[in-house]
This record gives sequence, structure tokens and C-alpha cells, in this order.
Amino acid sequence: MADKSMDGLNTFEAQVETKVDTAKKLRIGIIGCGWIADSHMKAYLNQPDVEIVAGADLVPGKAAKFFEKHGVEGAKSDYASHKEMLDDESLALDAVSICTYNRQHAEPAIYALKKGVNVLLEKPFTVTLDEAIEVMKAEKESGKVLSIGFQPRLDANMQMIKKICQSGELGEIYYIQTGGGRRRGIPTPFGTTFIEDKTAGLGALGDIGCYSLDMVLNAIGYPKPLTVSGYKSNFFGKCPTYSGYRADKRAEYADLFGVDDFAAAFVRLEGGIILDFRIAWAMNMDTPGDTIILGTKGGLRIPSTECWNGSVGGPMKIYHEVCGQQVETEIPIIKMKEGLFDLKIRTFLDAVKNGTPAPVPSSQILYNQAIIDGIAKSAECGREVEIVIPEI
Repeated sequence: MADKSMDGLNTFEAQVETKVDTAKKLRIGIIGCGWIADSHMKAYLNQPDVEIVAGADLVPGKAAKFFEKHGVEGAKSDYASHKEMLDDESLALDAVSICTYNRQHAEPAIYALKKGVNVLLEKPFTVTLDEAIEVMKAEKESGKVLSIGFQPRLDANMQMIKKICQSGELGEIYYIQTGGGRRRGIPTPFGTTFIEDKTAGLGALGDIGCYSLDMVLNAIGYPKPLTVSGYKSNFFGKCPTYSGYRADKRAEYADLFGVDDFAAAFVRLEGGIILDFRIAWAMNMDTPGDTIILGTKGGLRIPSTECWNGSVGGPMKIYHEVCGQQVETEIPIIKMKEGLFDLKIRTFLDAVKNGTPAPVPSSQILYNQAIIDGIAKSAECGREVEIVIPEI
């Protein structure tokens, strides 16, 4: 039976190119010049109103090689730390991208904000909830833009999930199952910063789990998390025969592995909503399941992806009733004209130039971080914990 009730959700607006004012070029610095910084650099170089003027990395000479690789001339890179770069007033920085490893997210973000510099901070927000709160205090005091690097929410398909949830088509939402992961996908092609506790602090939970959480929490308006019962493990990461490691590095990587490669949780949210979550870097399964959002009038199925790539794994379906008949409405995939990293950079730059709110505000991602922090704490103590978020 043909279903006409969702016609409005099948009418997709094409991305419209907006004209960028190039009269004022924004002066950008990059803190941390590893592999994720490559994506930032490429996206910045695609913008006509940007000048990359500086970079800093803890590894001597790394920033200079980074700029050379990308053909950026004249940028200063002889800084021993982010503080040296941010203290250099001759740079007249408008903004920085912070692309450091997880445990170095908070410190440079706080310092940059206190220096009056706008910040694009890579995900996860921080390692702990306490760190995120301190960053937000600095943001509030500075009045500058702080945006967190969650580019998947800029994908038109992700935005369709939010439109569906906000439209009332599902009714009152009461249960969400979400997660995802990889069969063999512990990220070690660039060394061990993702797997050592001293640099990463979080594993799959902070690397891709934060994306999964943002997909559903953003769709339903980011209700406050109340309690969490969490679990995490590292069976694959600590295994010296794990097939995902380089053969000559298996013993070394297994010994260094100090984070989670799998995590799961049962989270209670404000409004009586239950969130059932699981995420994996490695597991003996192709997927832990599709994302499903259940409401009193309908349910939404979002196909899982093999690896978190910023979009959905296929056409979504709404399960609902029309005139007493059970029907399914398929939501076609929306093809994007622009890359998500380009959109992440462009929306951040527009916020800086126009004095508008951050495209991915810290006030939302704070709840994301609170859940991650709660899962880690619950897993460590072996019981459900209350999530307490202080006023900032």
C-alpha cells in the first residue's frame, strides 16, 4: 500500500553554495600535526578566506615537515609547545584547530580560549567529564567560539534522522539501540597513540563511540543523562596473536594496549528514554546491530556501517501504521555535494567570522562526554552510577 504520510520527508533540499567573503582572511594555527591534522589542513586549504600561519607539535621538526608536505610556505613552525605558539602575538591568530591525542585536548583548548583564540577541537571532547567542564569554563569566560569535531552530524542523512525524530512521526520516543564498530579495526597504522593509556585515555569508546552517541542524542534534542551501567573490555587489544596488528608488532602492541576495544552501556536519559549502547574496535561479529529508535507511533531503523564513516549504512526505514495497516517507509540516501570535513571547517569559520553559535556546541557534547565518563566509571566500579553534571 502506498504511504503518502511521509512525502515531506522524501523532499530533500540540495546543498546550496554560499558566497564566502574573502575581504578578511582568518589566520589559523594548527596544534598537533599528526594524521587527523592532514584532514584539517586539506579542508582549510579549500577555503578562500583562510591563511595558515603557524603550527606546533611536541615532536621536534614534525610541524615543519607537515607544512612542507602540504605545500604551505611561510608558516611558523619552530615552537616547542602549543603555549609558545599561542604566546606569539605576532601571529595574530583568529583560530586554532586542536588535533592532538586525546589526553592533550583539554590543556591547549583552555590555553587558547584564555588567549582569546577561537577553537575547533577534535573529538572526543576530552577524556574525562571534569576536563570538559574546565574547557567550558574557559569558553564561557572568553566569549570565543568552541566547536567540537563531530562532522557526521553535518551529513544530510544524519540531519534527516533528526528531522524524523523532531517531526513527531515516531510519537514519544522511549527506547534507542545504537552503536557500531569493526570486526578487526584497532587503529594502529600510525603508531600507538590510539592504544596507549598515556596518550589516548579512551579507546573505541572515545574514538567512534562518541559519534554513535551524537547521532542519536542530537536527533532527540540531547536530553540530560541520569544514570549509566557500563562495561568495557580489551580482549583483542591485549592479545599477542590479534590478527589486526602488523605481524612484527603484535607482541609490542598487545603489551602497550591500555584502553578499551569494546564497550557497552545501559543509559537512562531525561524524559524516560532508555539508551542501549555498544561499540567495538574488534569483535567476532560483522556488526553489533543497526541503530533503532522506538516511539509510540513509529520506529526508525538506521542500517549500521562497517566502520564509522560519517553517514548511514543504507536507506533508513520507518515502521508505522497508516489507517490500521502496518507499513514501512524507506528513506532514500541523500548524496552529499561537499565533503564533511570541508563542511566542518566551513561552518566553524563562518561562526568565527559572523559571531554566531558554534556549529557543534560544547553544551551538547558535554552530555556526550558525561555518558562516556559514566561508562568508564561504571565499568571500573562494577555497578550503575549516577551522572552528575555541575552548572558552568
